[in-house]
Amino acid sequence: MKLQELFTKKLVTAGPRETVASVALQLQEHNVGSVIIVENHRPVGIVTDRDLALALGAQGISPQAAVERVMTGHVRTVPEDAGVFAATKAMRDYEVRRLPIVDQQGCLVGIVTLDDLMRFLASELHNLAEGIKHEMEVR
Repeated sequence: MKLQELFTKKLVTAGPRETVASVALQLQEHNVGSVIIVENHRPVGIVTDRDLALALGAQGISPQAAVERVMTGHVRTVPEDAGVFAATKAMRDYEVRRLPIVDQQGCLVGIVTLDDLMRFLASELHNLAEGIKHEMEVR
């Protein structure tokens, strides 16, 4: 299965010079755990709810500071034609829970999360279990 069939296309994005407060409001308004920071439609960073909590609570960053101060730069991405295996491998290798999806030009087209992949894989495991259920009953 290709990621195109799994990933979220409704993206929450912000520019790197938007304020920490405005990004926090977007997290709340859209009920998401991350905002992708973009320039010219390309991901340049990502900010999670955890990033904001640490910045505001532990690091004393002002809510009016530019979000580029707290974003994780060098965001890891996967191409839109990648498969589920490539995404799970990238998440493992990069130790991330969210992967922005990019097209051939590097422009943001979606995001796949650990939760998305877990739901998909759980469904596939259920399908496999149902497929062998009869065999197990016969034994």
